[in-house]
Amino acid sequence: MKIPDKTVVLTFDDSVRSHLTVAAPLLKKHGFGGTFFVTHAWMDDTNNYLNWEEIAQLDKMGFEVGNHSWSHIAFATPKDAELLSNELVKVEYQLEKVGVPKPVSFSWPGNQFGPEAVEVLKNAGYLFARRGPQPDVPESSVVGLGPLYDPEINTPLLVPSSGLAVPGWTLSDFKTIVDRAKNGQIVVFQFHGVPDGRHPPCTTPPERFKEFVEYLSDNNFNVISLRDVKKYVSPDAGKNDPISKARFVP
Repeated sequence: MKIPDKTVVLTFDDSVRSHLTVAAPLLKKHGFGGTFFVTHAWMDDTNNYLNWEEIAQLDKMGFEVGNHSWSHIAFATPKDAELLSNELVKVEYQLEKVGVPKPVSFSWPGNQFGPEAVEVLKNAGYLFARRGPQPDVPESSVVGLGPLYDPEINTPLLVPSSGLAVPGWTLSDFKTIVDRAKNGQIVVFQFHGVPDGRHPPCTTPPERFKEFVEYLSDNNFNVISLRDVKKYVSPDAGKNDPISKARFVP
């Protein structure tokens, strides 16, 4: 199926409380999709992070709930990749208890990955996994600007972040990234909290996020979850992706 121009995927990491109180209601208001990647890592901090019952509300609102591992460790080495299967299952079990279906999408903690862990995801039945902008672009490049996602070229278990939100983003910065969504390529955003009180380097001010979402709405962008990309992905997608055998540890 041909990918419409202006197709954008919005993803959110870490089970931050503002996902439910700020981001999800705003997306719902505009009829947008989105993927919320959940982890147990910081759930003891109930002031800043959601519990499982609250995460279930995101699912009931129609959003995708993805797996971000149980403890948010990196899985880039063969040794750590051996832990991934159990980490996936622990999150899946808690989601099942609150009525959320088994995830089909994963977010690489710390944006680190390796071929052994990719194989674990594949064997566990995951269809998509989102990484960061690296190693395609150097960390010294434009802050937050990453490669576009081409479902015909990129392996679906290493979907690149086209934009990794940073606190200083302006609407102009956002436009620079999102307006590249054309010619069969998708812009995939990686957000964290809106805001994120515990991890300030990852925060997005709510008023700025509102500007971003309104820009998408006013300009008729096709805003979907990561799982919704399935209809655009061919069965042999990513076989020649040079990143598919890569290992990335910052």
